[in-house]
Amino acid sequence: MKKYLIIGILLYWATWLGAQTTPEQFTVSIEKVQQFSNAPALHSFVIGQANDKWLLIGGRKDGLHRRQPWAAFQATDNNVTVYVVDVQTKQVWSAALSSLGTSYQEQLQSTNMNFKQVDSLLYIVGGYGYSATSVDHITYPYITVVNVPQVIDAVVNGTSFTSHFRQVQHSFMEVTGGQLGYLDGTFYLAGGQKFIGRYNPMGPTHGPGFIQEYTNAIRKFKIVDNAGTLSVQQATEWYDSLNLHRRDYNMVPQIFPNGETGFTIFSGVFQYGQDLPWLNTVNVDTGGYAVVPQFDQMLTQYHSAKMGIHDASANIMHSIFFGGMSRYHFDSTGTMWDDPNVPFVKTISQVTRFSNDSLMEYELTAKMPGFLGSGAEFFPLHTVAYDDQEILDLNNLPTGKTLVGHIYGGIESSQENIFFINTGVESWASNAIFEVYIEKTVNTALVEPDAVESKDVLLMTVFPNPVKDQAKISFSVPYYSNYQLTVINSAGKLVKKVAKGEGKGQFITTIDTKRMADGIYFVVLENDGFRRVEKISVQK
Repeated sequence: MKKYLIIGILLYWATWLGAQTTPEQFTVSIEKVQQFSNAPALHSFVIGQANDKWLLIGGRKDGLHRRQPWAAFQATDNNVTVYVVDVQTKQVWSAALSSLGTSYQEQLQSTNMNFKQVDSLLYIVGGYGYSATSVDHITYPYITVVNVPQVIDAVVNGTSFTSHFRQVQHSFMEVTGGQLGYLDGTFYLAGGQKFIGRYNPMGPTHGPGFIQEYTNAIRKFKIVDNAGTLSVQQATEWYDSLNLHRRDYNMVPQIFPNGETGFTIFSGVFQYGQDLPWLNTVNVDTGGYAVVPQFDQMLTQYHSAKMGIHDASANIMHSIFFGGMSRYHFDSTGTMWDDPNVPFVKTISQVTRFSNDSLMEYELTAKMPGFLGSGAEFFPLHTVAYDDQEILDLNNLPTGKTLVGHIYGGIESSQENIFFINTGVESWASNAIFEVYIEKTVNTALVEPDAVESKDVLLMTVFPNPVKDQAKISFSVPYYSNYQLTVINSAGKLVKKVAKGEGKGQFITTIDTKRMADGIYFVVLENDGFRRVEKISVQK
């Protein structure tokens, strides 16, 4: 295992926004729900919610998949049971999938299905697993619609639930590891892949070969119910073989600065030509999609539990990610490490979108208690203020500590990197349940009364980049304070002091790079403990 030390990429955010509006200040914490040992242990499953109860379908009962084709994604570890969980009373009810038809049974015991609940109906697309009908591992070409409250009632009461499942087959649905969103009556199936055959890390032409086809697309469609008969209509797609070539990622609903509702696709795997995750992100709304400029998500790359929080008064959107797997992580000294093996992490991270549409990422103080979170899900507590996209309304939370939801399940690993030593006992499906709390604090005046435009977030631009002999640095200081501008190298050593002073507003200065060796450097802007870092490349 190789690890690479990254010094100088510290991910802070400045809590300033203009128009005399101070963003709501809050912290995130988690607490384990005790004495709930009968909760099922699952990861990569599908969830629904109704009447204060959870519906759990599909997923797997083992841990991280093994490298050997014969041992990976074994059917014996499929979840063939429908579970209902009441987290308040710590009760669990269950029923076998075997009462359903074959196509339902096979799809609904698969892993990494794409799903979205709209009102009382849960829409489940695709998924990967062993099909006895096909005598092979396949990606399922179905969308199944589940009436959540009726299935929950049936499982709790021990009655038949077969009439509460409906299904239709369509080529668009043959996807696993994507994400399913819903806007204005249209579904958006983003990313993912079709995988047919046994997993084999040696590639499709070794041993038991396989077919792997990324969708490279956001597939749009409507589901029409005509007297109980489902049909897929208005099926179109946005295709992009580079920017949409990703799977097993997080997609978080967003309220964008212009008030539009949509989603952001965060990170995911794999890049072309190398088994490394993507770091860039993609915004999606009803009008199309766009890669977010000048932002890399460093601290979460794989599917994990996540939630969205909106501060409407300051026009700020927060996305929170709980554990999972990540190429980059901070150690206890605050040093960032690059591990290309993409290990399990304990990190809880946040990406904040400001009103000028800029993004910043940072690590929260709270941690997962172990290497947890990959393949887990977040259940919002609907007695607090969530909208129909399950975005939490921060302004409607009271000051103090509020329970806002739960994290359940996922893979728990005994250590960071187990893929190359995995014998099946180094990780396992978790049945841990965590309460998630948001604690709002009373705002302190971080902004002067005459602070103006939202562009006055701590900003910095270096141009040109790459730089040969000289570059311009444009930066803003949002209120009167001391500031300094320095350049450090990749080893964290000071290379150049560029500027130091006090004041507020927009500034432009010049950096001379003639005597700097070719390589990667970091320009660091600091004021009052806040920091903005921009990477530059010197190329003579």
